[in-house]
Amino acid sequence: MNTLNETILHVDLKKLEQNFNYLKAKLKTSSKIIGVVKAFAYGHGDIKVSEKLSQLGVFALWVSDFEEGVAIRESGIQTKIMVANPGMKSYHAIIKNQLDVVIYNHALLELYCSNKHAVNIHIKFNTGMNRYGFEKKDIQPIVTKIKNSPHLNLISICSHLAVSNEKSHAAYTLSQIRKFDLISRKFELAIGKAVDKHLLNSSGLLNFEKYQLDGVRLGIGLYGSTEDKNLQQISCLSSVITQIRNIEKNDSIGYGKSFIAKKNMKIAIVPVGYADGINRKLSNQNGSVFIGDSKCSIVGEISMDSFAVDISKVNAKEGDKVQLFGNKLTVIEIAKKINTIPYEIYATLNRRIKRVYSE
Repeated sequence: MNTLNETILHVDLKKLEQNFNYLKAKLKTSSKIIGVVKAFAYGHGDIKVSEKLSQLGVFALWVSDFEEGVAIRESGIQTKIMVANPGMKSYHAIIKNQLDVVIYNHALLELYCSNKHAVNIHIKFNTGMNRYGFEKKDIQPIVTKIKNSPHLNLISICSHLAVSNEKSHAAYTLSQIRKFDLISRKFELAIGKAVDKHLLNSSGLLNFEKYQLDGVRLGIGLYGSTEDKNLQQISCLSSVITQIRNIEKNDSIGYGKSFIAKKNMKIAIVPVGYADGINRKLSNQNGSVFIGDSKCSIVGEISMDSFAVDISKVNAKEGDKVQLFGNKLTVIEIAKKINTIPYEIYATLNRRIKRVYSE
């Protein structure tokens, strides 16, 4: 560990492995695991996480754009990499780095048909997310183009669930599953062979296990922030106290004088802020941290690079460790506090935060 860094995201790769094995145990032996490592592996560091998932035997790694895929490939990882949104300008980089592409509209399909380099493709259909994907009516034109383009190696077809994490919307998820089943049958009939299919994400697997098809795309479940208590949060964000000061009654703390001390108090300054991904909605006693076993409220507005906590009842000193999230305070708890989701907490963690990995 580089002790020069005061703010560190500790990533436990052993917990990642345990989460992987727990989710894998829910799968048929024939079902493939696609590990989602987009957005810097949800803030955890895509290279190290991809290396670990490759060692664990994932079928493929799922990234958002070609730059993420290129960075992982250039690190030496040889596992299949699927680019969810390849864009129209990245063709040569994708071919050079042997990346798979997810094709979701006619412009992309035409691009990869008209250029004759061999490439692995995955066709995405819209079943109710109404974001990316072809419609059922597009099946025949897609199949015709693929059959006329022998350099295109069709690996799979897929879709994406919108509310698989919410059991109250199970009917909608089941309608998406039925729609994808109809699309899959029609597609396979048109192309004349069986094709791998994947639809479920982490919450899809946890809540709709029997619809796992030929593969699943696992993201947040691997990182341990779901309602399933068997999945462990794999990371802990910590910093240190860099200054302690005494505040008198009626003094203000931070920008905007949004916090006025109602009594004499002692505060600690922590050198991490909204530029690092600490959401400003945690300001003014809405959020808290742990110093040792003591829960300390955030006071005043969170600044770009720092925030203050109330340590009036805590025996603390400069240099003491501060846990922003981890075993004492989970990302799920923080997300609920500010009415967001764990994905956002993770994805906004600035890359300037030092990542330290352990087994």
